[in-house]
This record gives sequence, C-alpha cells and structure tokens, in this order.
Amino acid sequence: MTDSHAQEHVPHLRLAVGFGTDRGLRRELNEDSFLAQDPVFMVADGMGGHEAGEVASGLCVETLRDAASLAPGTHQATAQDIQQVIEQADRRIREATGARAGTTLSGAVLLEISSMPYWLVANVGDSRTYRLASEGRLTQISIDHSEVRELIDAGEITPEEALFHPRRHVVTRALGTGEDAEADLWLLPVEDGDRILVCSDGLTGELRDEEIRGLLSTRADPQDAVEALIDAALRAGGRDNVTVIVVDAQDVAG
Repeated sequence: MTDSHAQEHVPHLRLAVGFGTDRGLRRELNEDSFLAQDPVFMVADGMGGHEAGEVASGLCVETLRDAASLAPGTHQATAQDIQQVIEQADRRIREATGARAGTTLSGAVLLEISSMPYWLVANVGDSRTYRLASEGRLTQISIDHSEVRELIDAGEITPEEALFHPRRHVVTRALGTGEDAEADLWLLPVEDGDRILVCSDGLTGELRDEEIRGLLSTRADPQDAVEALIDAALRAGGRDNVTVIVVDAQDVAG
C-alpha cells in the first residue's frame, strides 16, 4: 500500500489530500493506477489479462500527468481540454494494446472559472466519485457504466443484490477497448467543507454507501479516512484491487 498526505493551495482554497492503493487479498497484480496532484484527482482501474490492465490504467494516468492543460498547480483547463485528454488516453491505450485492454477512469479536476473554484468530475466505467458535503450528506456524482447499474435502473435487481451479482464487474464503457469510451462530465461549484472521494470498485464492491459515509464522516484527516476505507474493504473480503483518494476543500472565499 502506498500513501501520502499533502497540503495544496489554490486561489481562495486550501486542499488537504490523502491517497492509497492496495492489491487486495485475491489478486496477484494491482491493475489500478491513480493521480492525486492538484489539479487532478483521478483513479483508473485497468482490465485485461497478462498485465494488460496495468498497462492500460498506467497509460491513462501517464496521459493525464503529461497534459499541459493539467500541469501541477494550474486551474485554467476547460471541459473541452479534459475531454481531449481523455480521448488521447483512449487512443494511446488502443495503440499500445491493440484494443485488447481497457481501463475505467473517474475523478475530479479542480478548475477556476471567473475566480471561483469548481470541480469538473469525469467518469468512464464503474470507478466512482462521491461528494461528502459539510452537513454530512454523501452523494455519488458519477454514474456507473455497468451491466448491474442497468439492471438496477430497470428494476431487475436491487443495489444490495448488485454487490454479489456474477456480472458485477462488467462495464459498458471503458477507455482503450470496446465501442464506447465517451466520458460523462459534471461541473460543480466547490463548497467550503467539501470532501471528494474517488475510488475503484474494489472499495464499492465491498462496502455499502452508508458504511463509506460513516468512515468518511468520522475521520477528520483525509489520509486517516483513506486508510480506514482501504482497511475496511480488505476486512470485508478484499476481492479486488482497491484505490482511494480523499480531497478536502476548505476556506472558500465568497
């Protein structure tokens, strides 16, 4: 498991960041990759045999890290910039793996628009981005691109049943493979006291949202929250790689 804790500064805003990843208890490799450096906080969960998933998620994160529009400390990227970087990652993975491997991508980019901070949340696949508001309400911002999400929406299974469904890991969108790699995007004003959680399905496949909310709400330090979430996922079975990023935003100037 790797982790770190850092204080980041942007205009009108103070960030505290924690992150960590673990192979889990049943997987030989960790095919998750992540980037947690202002302004990018994203998780990529690779899929594909013979280490190809690790290649796909690694190329995705490398593309994010190399993008000039997402250079550390800059907050002037646009939604179009983010879309173009994600499309570039999709092309790089297809070229490198022959479209035989793919990756999810979920997370938030911190932007500044008219001197005000915003989260631009992007999602492809079933990794997730949540927001814990200052009053304690946990909201999943991203929408899963998965077979079980479609079954839930159709009323054929419950969210509880989805945790154990045999098709729970089948995604309907991914970068680097398949016919659909389009990212969903959301633009949200940053609010004082926001806590953003980005995670691979190794967390949400083991813990229900209420369990996640409880751990996020009772650990003031973001790194403590990350470690508590990963430990809980491992205790619940650790069937998959688990990666978690927690970002706290404080002191937003009105």
